[in-house]
Amino acid sequence: MAKVLMKGNEAVAKAAIEAGCKYFFGYPITPQNEIPEYMAREMPKVGGVFLQAESEVAAINMVYGAAGAGARVMTSSSSPGIALKQEGISYIAGAELPAVIVNMMRGGPGLGGIQPSQADYFMSTRGGGNGDYRHIVYAPATIQEAVDMTMEAFEVADYYRMPVMVVGDGMIGQMMEPVEFNPPAKRELQEKTWASVGTKGLRKPNVINSLYLEAQELEDHNIRLEKKYEEIIEKEARWENYKIEDADIILVAYGTTARIAKNAAEDLRKEGIKAGVIRPMTLWPFPNKAFENLNCKALLTVEMSMGQMIEDVKTAVEFKLPVHFVGRVGGMIPEPVMIVDKAREIMGGVR
Repeated sequence: MAKVLMKGNEAVAKAAIEAGCKYFFGYPITPQNEIPEYMAREMPKVGGVFLQAESEVAAINMVYGAAGAGARVMTSSSSPGIALKQEGISYIAGAELPAVIVNMMRGGPGLGGIQPSQADYFMSTRGGGNGDYRHIVYAPATIQEAVDMTMEAFEVADYYRMPVMVVGDGMIGQMMEPVEFNPPAKRELQEKTWASVGTKGLRKPNVINSLYLEAQELEDHNIRLEKKYEEIIEKEARWENYKIEDADIILVAYGTTARIAKNAAEDLRKEGIKAGVIRPMTLWPFPNKAFENLNCKALLTVEMSMGQMIEDVKTAVEFKLPVHFVGRVGGMIPEPVMIVDKAREIMGGVR
C-alpha cells in the first residue's frame, strides 16, 4: 500500500476505522479535535455511528454501552477530558469490556494549556479511576506507530476484554508524516458470547455489570483480573533498544521525546560519551525486562513532565543504578542540548 501524508489525529482516526471501529463517542478538546472531526465525516460512510456527547463523562458511558453490546468502539480526548473519563474507564475495566481510548496529552494540571506534554503518565499507567485495575498503554513515537498501535489496540482489547489506551503528546496529533495502513496481526478472538445483544429467546440474558455485593465474590473477581494482568505483563511489554550495548549512560524516553533523545545520544557519542536509548513502547506493562543486565554507569530519563516515568525506571533497575531526570513541562519541548548538558554533568564531562 502506498504511503500518504497525513496529520497524526486524522491518521489515528482512519486507523480506527480500518480496524473495524463502528462507534465513536467524544467531545471536542484541543489538541485532538481532528479525530472527532474526521470521524464525523467518515464514520457514516462505513455504516458506523459518530456522536458528539454533551460531555466527556457522557462519552465514556456511551463507550461502556457500545462495548457491552460487543461493538468495536473508541473515544478520544486530551488530558482534562481523559481525567473526566476515568470513572467510566474503571467501570469498563471492572466489567471486562473491550474499548480503545486515545489521549493526545497537553500540559496541566487543571486546564493547563494546549501545547504538547507527557504529564499524564501517572494517570495513564496507574489508572485514574477507583479500584485495582489496569489497562494496556501504547506510546507511539511516530505517526506510523500511532496508526499501527491504534489498529493493534482493537485486537488486543478484544483479546483480553479490557480497555486499551493509546497516548501521544500533542505533537503526535498535530504533525504530519507519511503513513501506510497495514492490517495488524490478527489474534485468535473468541466469539463475544458475553455481549448484551438480546436473547431472541434462545438463552438467559447476559448481564454487564461491575457490582459485587458479596465480598468474597468481589475478591475472586479481582484475583481473576490480576491473573490476566500478569499474563499481559509477561506477553505484551514492548520496547526499543538504541545503541545500548556499549553505552555508559542510557537515556530513557518514550513518544516523540525518544526521537529527541536519540539525537542527543548521537551528539554525546561525537563528544566521546557512549550513550544509548531505551524507549518504552508500552507504558503499561512497563518493559522491566529491557533493564535487566545493563552494563551502563547511569540512566537519564527524559520526559515532557516533572519526572513521572523515573519511578518505573528506578524500580526496573531495582535501585542498583543511579537514575537521573531531565525534562520540560507546560508545553515546552526538551532540546538535545539540554539532554547533552545533563548527561555530561552526570558523567563528569566538560566541553
